[in-house]
Amino acid sequence: MEKKAYLTLENGRVFEGRSFGAERETVGELVFTTGMTGYIETLTDPSYYGQIIMQTFPLIGNYGVIPEDFESIKCHASAYVVRERCTTPSNFRCKLTLEEYLKREGIPAIYGVDTREIARTVREAGVMNAAISFKPFSDFERLRAYRVKNAVESVTSDEITVSGEYGKYTVVLYDFGVKHNIEHELLKRNCRVICVPAHYPAEEVFRLKADGVMLANGPGDPAENTEIIKNIRKLIGKLPIFGICLGHQLFALAMGGTTRKMKYGHRGANQPVKHLETGRVYITSQNHGYEVVSDSLKAKGELSFVNCNDGTCEGVDYPAVNAFTVQFHPEACSGPQDANFLFDRFVTNMKAAKEDK
Repeated sequence: MEKKAYLTLENGRVFEGRSFGAERETVGELVFTTGMTGYIETLTDPSYYGQIIMQTFPLIGNYGVIPEDFESIKCHASAYVVRERCTTPSNFRCKLTLEEYLKREGIPAIYGVDTREIARTVREAGVMNAAISFKPFSDFERLRAYRVKNAVESVTSDEITVSGEYGKYTVVLYDFGVKHNIEHELLKRNCRVICVPAHYPAEEVFRLKADGVMLANGPGDPAENTEIIKNIRKLIGKLPIFGICLGHQLFALAMGGTTRKMKYGHRGANQPVKHLETGRVYITSQNHGYEVVSDSLKAKGELSFVNCNDGTCEGVDYPAVNAFTVQFHPEACSGPQDANFLFDRFVTNMKAAKEDK
């Protein structure tokens, strides 16, 4: 018989459902994502470290779990919340059911709760902490005290890996919680990709004779990463740089900008962003709870993209130091690939820098 489970919000609201993942209690930061597909990529995205993921799309698990589509080797989320879970997936590539995967990864999960009402609560009140338990959670002091800490250190790799050995351009990819598809997009463009840990010294990057640097996505508060920000400063102006998501935020901080936490962030595959130079709107995939404060970079960079819904910063160009960054995911999978051309722009920048040497 399925076990009752409870989702208790920091504001005191309690939602009753059923347990279908690992049978353990947990506390985390509750966030919602609006993707209609891509739950495999969501569960394996390291940017969700320390968070309880709630899917707003009602039916989850209908195509099972496909390891070939993982964005990292494991699930870093604290827990998972869905309205309805599918127990009989249909897909020729399926290797596991969603429930089997969550149990294997030790991730508690709850289904049968009113996800629409929960999303409305978070949207109105802002991101809040929550607990999944087998009776209504009562330790609100612990619940309100929870913070996502040491996020990058918890998800970055300890090893250096090399892919595309005979690629034309050598790219050093900083792993702050990198998604595999960033590396795949670089490999498609004839790049040799050296993926390095988050604290890899800038001096070693120069010894690798890199043609460019990619600052990847990752979890947590960007301002917490003071040593990484100092290290990025050493790279600025020396090599072409492309930053995505957390990489976008860290580069802005390295340039003297500021970041701040958003009310409930952008998470999903339907975020419209406007390219200011052309006026064109792109539909993008996003997953972040912090933003770069546009005004903090007026003298250092040129705002390139803005979010069509709330006007927040979605991209910055830094022509003086041959760098550009975006808040969204141009490598999105599953998700829109409208902005995939940004990888081509990065390769063009590396080519031009190489020819100028």
